[in-house]
Amino acid sequence: MPRKIFNIADAISTLCDYAMEKLYLSKIDRIYAENQLLALFKQSERSEAHMQELGFQVLLNLMVDYALSKQICTEDETMLFEGKIMGLVTPSPNEVISRFDNIAANEGIEIALQYLNNISSASNYIRMVDIEKNVRWTAEDLRGDLTITINLSKPEKDNKQVLLAKTQPQTNYPKCPLCLENVGFSGDMKRAARQSLRVIPIELAGEDWYFQFSPYVYYEDHCIALSETHRPMSINARTFTRLLDFVDLFPHYFIGSNADLPIVGGSILSHDHFQGGKKVLPMLKARSKKWYSNQFNSDVSVSILDWYNSVILLKGEDRHTLEMLSSTILEAWREYSDPQANIYAKTEKEPHNTVTPIATFNDDSTYSIYLILRNNRTDKEHPHGIFHPTEDMHNIKKEGIGLIEAMGTFILPGRLFYEKQRIINILTGADTLNFKAIHEDLQLTSHLPMIMQLVNDFGTSCSIEKAEEAVVSYINLICKKILDCTAVFKNTSQGECAFERFFQSINYHPINF
Repeated sequence: MPRKIFNIADAISTLCDYAMEKLYLSKIDRIYAENQLLALFKQSERSEAHMQELGFQVLLNLMVDYALSKQICTEDETMLFEGKIMGLVTPSPNEVISRFDNIAANEGIEIALQYLNNISSASNYIRMVDIEKNVRWTAEDLRGDLTITINLSKPEKDNKQVLLAKTQPQTNYPKCPLCLENVGFSGDMKRAARQSLRVIPIELAGEDWYFQFSPYVYYEDHCIALSETHRPMSINARTFTRLLDFVDLFPHYFIGSNADLPIVGGSILSHDHFQGGKKVLPMLKARSKKWYSNQFNSDVSVSILDWYNSVILLKGEDRHTLEMLSSTILEAWREYSDPQANIYAKTEKEPHNTVTPIATFNDDSTYSIYLILRNNRTDKEHPHGIFHPTEDMHNIKKEGIGLIEAMGTFILPGRLFYEKQRIINILTGADTLNFKAIHEDLQLTSHLPMIMQLVNDFGTSCSIEKAEEAVVSYINLICKKILDCTAVFKNTSQGECAFERFFQSINYHPINF
């Protein structure tokens, strides 16, 4: 049979059908959206035809290709143009909020969140077609299994795109990728399109905040809470109130904040925000290994978590007591120095101590607050951070270890997927081992010590399965070492004594069972 000629009006009609079914677009808004799309594609007639057999993403790709062929957009603008299309068929922000509130009132908050998550994916704000490219596996360990993800859903821009981005005019609107003003933002060569982003207003500690799902989905129901006010990250007493307010609203989620200092604070420190989601991150499964008591806070369980880095777990039923104790520990840690453990709170006037806080509401109707103690000091021997992965681990992970990774879910750079395969080829003998060539290879030179170690241990005639296992095991080991590096109190007898000294400084003493 001859191939049917692609008809853009048919595609527009089909996309609007999809929007009514998957995005809950109303009948009247469908008419509006279809007219806007017809104008965008310079069409004077609508169609009654349907092309559902193509599937959503294929249909969208064909619409973008048509726009390219008709010079409605350029090749460098295809992702921005796709965002524009989907923004027109996604219900308005106010309509989404109204439907969310109605579902929450009648069917419960979990069903309402499913609705928001579904439209975030169906509108391509969360591009599952890209997310599904990510490679994930589990690194088992007695202290707690880690989740390892190689992130292929954020492809690096090519040189042409980088050059175009540099030529774009500077603008302060929106001020950052987390600002509320990103709702409906058209994007540019530097910033992603956000036409189909939809957020839900919430109140945390008496302030206006907003809830959305993350477009990167590093774990189940990965969500973000962001302050309406563009202000720097700050961990203070009100942080704990906000975290507990959040879990009161969404008791089946955890919520946490990146620390508020460089190196230990994640990638965006310019906007106060939290990250949360389903309670699936590995640290939340860890058990306590030592308990402490204080005569004034007997209603709160205080313990050290059996985890890679240094975590204090507070658990109790009374919110106010938990907030007060969390603030007390934070204030004490901000000023705490222990030269024996190489911990200095400040150098001159620069602060170094902070925490990565996480909160949950538990099945036994108690609250938990996890305080991961952090320090971002550097010295000549450790220019990237004393409690940061050393340079011999940077081939696997160089970036700061923020909230998600500190809790045991590693997001490794996409380059590692291809470099990993090349190292496997060396171990199987598919590629010739040539150390001089590796040293001159920009993609492999940082992995030279890793390659030498693996070749020494396994040779160059492994089966594909054996080589894959060897490389993955090496990556797993490095990820565990990275978390060990971030521990301000090491998992050694000396580290345990140092942790004990900190507890003594706040008048807490070990409980002997």
